[in-house]
Amino acid sequence: MIRTRVIGIGASLPENIVTNDDLAKRVDTSDTWIRERTGITQRHIARDGEKTSDLALAASRAALIDAGIDAGELDMIIVATTTPDESFPAVATMIQARLGMARGAAFDVQAVCSGFIYGLSVADSMIRTGQARTILLVGAETMSRLLDWDDRGTCVLFGDGAGAVVLQAHVGRGDNADQGILNTKLFSDGRLHDLLYADGGVSSTGTAGKLRMQGKEVFRHAVTNIAAAITASADAAGLPVAEIDWFVPHQANQRILDGTARKLGIDPAKVISTVALHGNTSAASVPLALATAVQDGRIKRGDLVLLEAMGGGFTWGAALLRW
Repeated sequence: MIRTRVIGIGASLPENIVTNDDLAKRVDTSDTWIRERTGITQRHIARDGEKTSDLALAASRAALIDAGIDAGELDMIIVATTTPDESFPAVATMIQARLGMARGAAFDVQAVCSGFIYGLSVADSMIRTGQARTILLVGAETMSRLLDWDDRGTCVLFGDGAGAVVLQAHVGRGDNADQGILNTKLFSDGRLHDLLYADGGVSSTGTAGKLRMQGKEVFRHAVTNIAAAITASADAAGLPVAEIDWFVPHQANQRILDGTARKLGIDPAKVISTVALHGNTSAASVPLALATAVQDGRIKRGDLVLLEAMGGGFTWGAALLRW
């Protein structure tokens, strides 16, 4: 059967680093307060004029180099983002033009922090059904543009960045030993809108708005929903959670990562965490964490890897793949 295999990976972060002490100079907070509640020590923040497409392009180029292919071999580009440069066109079409890709299709997906998982599921479906052979999937965000910098409950959590993977069709046997994506599981519950949202939009206020969050409720739903998504993905593959080599979660908050691991009995050493250095980069967080663990040698070819995320909407999901 056709499997979707990751053949290249890349990442990009703004050069501008903002520490907890930097934030304490502009909002009522402290390094200790942020560390104890989130595990975050710093985040990368885009400078004026540095856009989501700029970060996405840099990550895309790095992924293509890692894959050993050029843009002319791509059939499709998918960008997961909730912070596009413009209301339209899609960031993906901007990347298509800047890479010099003159064929195929390019579009964005929007599922906030779950965007990369949703995009991975869409790309996998495109490849499995023969609509594309090689796809560039990017998660890219400038979440700093949505923040209320007077709200210490949210502004300390988020950062900017981008991660990208090159996906390609590969013939497998159809069992769990295959290299590539084994399954994806997607979920949402629109009734939970008020727990995490932006208070603006094109058809409502004509502005992007600011991010609003009920932190305690988000935490409670996050641990429950993420654990359920992980279990659903493992069950679909007929595997116990304990057999998974690595867990690459959305980097929302170290307490959420720890709580999910405890709930499922996962060894914390198997959980890839970059939240301390990146903060929550929304749709970029999973590919950024994945790139970190691949590049530092922790995740190796043949390892069984579980990706998961939850975002506003609520949306959540998981993807199981053999690296």
